[in-house]
Amino acid sequence: MKMNAVLSWTLPPVYPITSPQVGLSLRTVVEALIAGGATMVQIRDKQAAARTLYEAVCAVMELARPRGVRVIVNDRVDVARAAAADGVHLGQDDLDPVAARAILGPTAIIGYSTHNVAQARAADRLPVDYLAIGPVFETQTKEQPDPVVGLEGVRAVRAVTTKPLVAIGGITADRIAPVRAAGADAVALISALYTGPDDIAGRMAALLALAR
Repeated sequence: MKMNAVLSWTLPPVYPITSPQVGLSLRTVVEALIAGGATMVQIRDKQAAARTLYEAVCAVMELARPRGVRVIVNDRVDVARAAAADGVHLGQDDLDPVAARAILGPTAIIGYSTHNVAQARAADRLPVDYLAIGPVFETQTKEQPDPVVGLEGVRAVRAVTTKPLVAIGGITADRIAPVRAAGADAVALISALYTGPDDIAGRMAALLALAR
């Protein structure tokens, strides 16, 4: 199956990432994020079986595609391609971005995680559309997080790449402005969006307003 054609896209200031710990169906979470103003959503579930994740992403695509919302799959190039998602986000230990680009084609959005200046400098030469830097602050969403880079790390990476830059890791409402001021084009949020499942849409809208 071909990927969706991505003729043009803009990295949104708030880049929501889903979490299976929320306790709601993935479709329900994504619907709430879209209602709150999300224009690009990353689907992240590192424990899901391939078929389960594929079916969940397909359900999300049915919801997102008519509304013009981009759907990015974390790690799984195979699932992204099979579900005709808009792209994939890769980590340092995932499939090489060059190979991912060969599989997904020139129109797919490919993001790539970096954790220091050396990795960012190397990634700047790869066929990826945006870089992520983090964790900026301490985070509980990874079992074995990389060392915290802080705002100085964001500034240092901003200095070595012209690609769109996403900051991730421990970013709360009061940290959005300083992170953006340090050079991040966007903040990727997980925990800040799901402090309670009752008003994800309202939280998304409020955090988006802070980032604009």
